[in-house]
Amino acid sequence: MDGGTALGEAAADGGAVGAYLDHLDRVDPEGATRLVLDLLDRGWSVADVLVDVVSVAQREIGRRWLAGGWSVAQEHAATHVSEQVVAAVGRRTGRSAGRGHVVLACVEGEWHALAARIVAEVVRASGWRVTFLGASVPPRHLVSYLHQTGPDAVLLSCVQPSRLIRAARMIEACRATGVPVVAGGPGFGAGGRWATAVGAAACGASARDAVELLDRHGHLASAGEPAPPPPDDEHVAVLRRRREVVQGVTRALVPAGADADPVADAAAQVLDSLAAALLVGDPELLDEFVRWQRQALGTRDSLLDAILAGCATGLAEHPRAIRYLRLVGPGG
Repeated sequence: MDGGTALGEAAADGGAVGAYLDHLDRVDPEGATRLVLDLLDRGWSVADVLVDVVSVAQREIGRRWLAGGWSVAQEHAATHVSEQVVAAVGRRTGRSAGRGHVVLACVEGEWHALAARIVAEVVRASGWRVTFLGASVPPRHLVSYLHQTGPDAVLLSCVQPSRLIRAARMIEACRATGVPVVAGGPGFGAGGRWATAVGAAACGASARDAVELLDRHGHLASAGEPAPPPPDDEHVAVLRRRREVVQGVTRALVPAGADADPVADAAAQVLDSLAAALLVGDPELLDEFVRWQRQALGTRDSLLDAILAGCATGLAEHPRAIRYLRLVGPGG
């Protein structure tokens, strides 16, 4: 509706967002819920309040955490408030199923589910029956559910590009059942540029995009074209050697008796991002991850450089992997 669009633009200007952020800052779920439900009563659409207020506020608290202004505990508390708000919006708007049935799931290993819940409520408010399977859904469980229910489409959420290998496996499993996948989330790259490379039929950048794509779901009636083959199988080799390389990096960088988990976790994330970049044939994926890590680590930048060098040492016989790692290293 036209009024909803105008209200959404007003929300994005900061008035409603600022008020909502105040409630998040105070960890005030009752106040945040009252604010959002009042907006609905004033004629704002579900997309207006969830996309233009809640989602915008969540991006801001993520920015504050990354900049060091908020602790992890503050970010988690604020996210929990937003989860309660989204649930309240769902209860207010009710359920409808006139346009078909879609299943929404987060990629296995992906525990950031708030954005997917927002998509679920916006899609539901547009007239679809939505089954949200939650965070970190194993492919076999998803496929079993698809066989049982026969939905029109799967909406697959991926926040972290390092999960693209798993996303590709889930999409392949969905395609085998004949159900098309609409991808969504920053894990598929800006503009969804990596979605086709892992076999998705379409990709939307927002909950509104998901609704628009589903409205044209006749064009997604088949599972779409298969994912193009990767240039080689180096991503498979990286995954097979992941544990060995992580152990080698940890031994080289962590003194005996010290806590090795942070270094091991960081090395594993580098290797997952590297494998994903090799799969889609785009070193920019790894570069984006490394730039994000440099911002998050701040003065511990040198640790990341040492981890990248250690991964390169462990993968010395894989030329494309080495080239990608050198591109994002300190001299890249």
